[in-house]
Amino acid sequence: MASDGKRDNPQGPPGGDGLSRREFLRGGAAVGALGGAGLLAGEMLEAAKNDPHAPRLEGGVEVWGPGPVPMRLRVNDKPMDLMLEPRTTLLDALRDHLELTGAKRVCDRGTCGACTVLVNGDPVYACSLLAITVQFTPIHTVESLGHRDELDSLQAAFVENDAQQCGFCTPGFVMAAKALLDRNPNPTLKDVHHGLSGNFCRCGTYAGMRKAVLAAAAADAEPEPEKKKRKKEAPQDPKGGLRG
Repeated sequence: MASDGKRDNPQGPPGGDGLSRREFLRGGAAVGALGGAGLLAGEMLEAAKNDPHAPRLEGGVEVWGPGPVPMRLRVNDKPMDLMLEPRTTLLDALRDHLELTGAKRVCDRGTCGACTVLVNGDPVYACSLLAITVQFTPIHTVESLGHRDELDSLQAAFVENDAQQCGFCTPGFVMAAKALLDRNPNPTLKDVHHGLSGNFCRCGTYAGMRKAVLAAAAADAEPEPEKKKRKKEAPQDPKGGLRG
């Protein structure tokens, strides 16, 4: 990705710590080694003391798996208790086990950004993170934003600026833009280019997306009365949702 390195190591968790999928499958995950990736070893071991799925010892190292093990994910501000194989990616956990399908599986190789979610506020490729490495860490998906009857200002800006065609990559772009605006509420066009550089749109709607991000930043900077007025004037479809 870009020079900030947020997603330069998609096989590991944010910050560059943790194990790659290959390393994990070859040698098993040592709980202590995963601590820097947001896995609170003490909390997890305490919860697993009387659990039949507790880690086994191999050569003095605690090893999880290969069968399903208990995991707790913090998704959209809610604790989610799951039984997953350690090899399960965050994308698979979200889509197949939690039915949160906003993050899309497209390349499944950490190159297109369609599966972008926020982990501890950072945009990451969910297809390239193991779910076990992000336990107890705040995870936010596109479902955490607005809904059909009341879109988030960023989502509304994407609609108003025709920032999508097929829409398959849109959730990933929205979450990348969300991360950008959370860090920099008043970005320049160059900042937007940089913030969206880890996502790929096959339809080529980049111009509309960049305008949408700048429009969302401007809308968020408006006084509250102007925001309410904008919501009232938003186009509605016959079913009561925002058109688009």
